[in-house]
Order: sequence, then C-alpha cells, then structure tokens
Amino acid sequence: MNHEVFLLCAVGLAVFVGAIVQGAVGFGVGIVAAPVVMLLNPGVVPGAVQVVSAVMPMFTLATEWRKVDWRGLGFALLGRVPGSLLGGLVVVQVSTRALGLLVGMMVLVAVGLTAWVVSVPRTGRTVTGAGFISGIAGTATGIGGPPMALVYQNAKGPQIRATLGMFFMLGAVQSLIVLAVLDRLPLRALTFGALLIPFLIAGFLVSGPLRRFLDGGRVRIAVLILAGASALALIAQNTIG
Repeated sequence: MNHEVFLLCAVGLAVFVGAIVQGAVGFGVGIVAAPVVMLLNPGVVPGAVQVVSAVMPMFTLATEWRKVDWRGLGFALLGRVPGSLLGGLVVVQVSTRALGLLVGMMVLVAVGLTAWVVSVPRTGRTVTGAGFISGIAGTATGIGGPPMALVYQNAKGPQIRATLGMFFMLGAVQSLIVLAVLDRLPLRALTFGALLIPFLIAGFLVSGPLRRFLDGGRVRIAVLILAGASALALIAQNTIG
C-alpha cells in the first residue's frame, strides 16, 4: 500500500467514525477528523475538513430539516459571519497552534461550567456569542461545533441535529469562501476533502441505530462528552510536534 492510499484510509477511518458520531448527536466529524488530518496531512487543513463539514449536514437535513430552530439559527449566523472573517485573518496572521490551545481551554471551561450549572441559557446573546466563537475556531482549525452544541445541549435530539446541521453547512461554505479569498484554500485540500465523502456517507448510514439510542434522554451527556473530547483534541493537536 503506497503512502497516498494509506493516508486516505487512515483519515477516511477518522471521518467514518466522526460521521457516526455527528449523525447521532449533531456534531463531531470535525472533532474526530481534524486532529488526524493535522497530524498526517497538515497541508490540507482546514480546507479539507471544511469540505467534509459542508457535506455531512446535508444527509441529516434531508430527513430532519423541519426541526431547525430558525430564530436561533439567525442569531448564530449573525455571530458566525464576523467570526469566520476573524478566523480567516488568524489563519494568515496568527499561529493556529496558539489559537487551538486557547479555544481548547475555553471549551474545557465551558464544559465544566455547563456540567455544574446544568444548562446554558439559550438566548439571542448566548447563541450569537457561540456562533462567533464557532466561526473563529471552525475557520481556523476545522473544529467549530462545541460552542453551539453547548448552547443547544438541552434541546431535543432532532432539533439539535437539524439546527446544528444547517449552521455547520452554511458556516462551512462561508469559511471555504473566506479561505479562498485569502488564498488559503489549495486545490489539493478540496480534492482530498472530496475523496473523504464516501467514508462520510458510510458513517452516516451506520449512525441510525445509535441516533435512536441517544434520543432517549441521553443527548446532553453525549454532547458534553464530545465537547470535552474536542477540547482535548485541540490541545493535543497544538502541543504535539
């Protein structure tokens, strides 16, 4: 097996697992895939992860789009737009390692506070703030799910998946445009991201039984665990090497 095939299979496995998680909970493909891509093929980050993040929600929205919280989505996108622009500037001007460490620490603090306080109030201000942080982190590192997931953790499973799915799809497209304008979206990143789509589809198909399990009152626990895992992944990603 040559290096390119091994690379595709290794990252594809990460995308497959991430797609299972996101299909069940509403986010996760970036959490699992981005650190692996960064370690094995850093030249395609964050573009390849954004391609995957843009395609994955389409499968969820095909069946659950009616559950989208459109009001909350509007506030989230209000924050996502300037966040994406700032994230794009960070890719150009600032060390993404430093940003990854900062965001990882912030998410860990958020998880701890959320677990203690029980819930984060879902208001226009908190959703906009979550969208802003997600825009920065998502555009710069490919992992933008936890801030939004923490705000929506107490919603029902279908609403979490549908709202986050619409947000991630539109946000990923926006991030790709920002990266392209800033000349930080090489063709190899788009090509590699496209080659990962079959792994994405396979993972989503497997997520069905797990999705029904998590809808039985266990979504919040899964979201907190995944947000914590995301923070640790970001910290590890930006301290190794």
